[in-house]
Amino acid sequence: MTVWEIILGAILIIASLIMIIVIILQEGNQQGVGVVSGGADTFFSQNKARTYDKVLASATKWVAIGFVVVVLALNIIAYFSNNTAASTDAPAETTVSEVASETTE
Repeated sequence: MTVWEIILGAILIIASLIMIIVIILQEGNQQGVGVVSGGADTFFSQNKARTYDKVLASATKWVAIGFVVVVLALNIIAYFSNNTAASTDAPAETTVSEVASETTE
């Protein structure tokens, strides 16, 4: 496991927790649809809620994009580290088989 895998893994955990929190903070689309729906809401408080929802929607979008980028980076690092490890292990296996064949002779 390389240092980059550890760093990106920690970033992935933090991004996933932030995404969960941001999604939970968002209001559903059905809020305020009932019969007694916010008659006392002023124009300014309604716009404030919309601005807050826009900030949360934007935060969700950017955290999700970052999450996908980190997952792709981790997969690329894992793929190339496995290929490198496999190519470095190949001479060791042939050396072991050569030693085994010499001891049986």
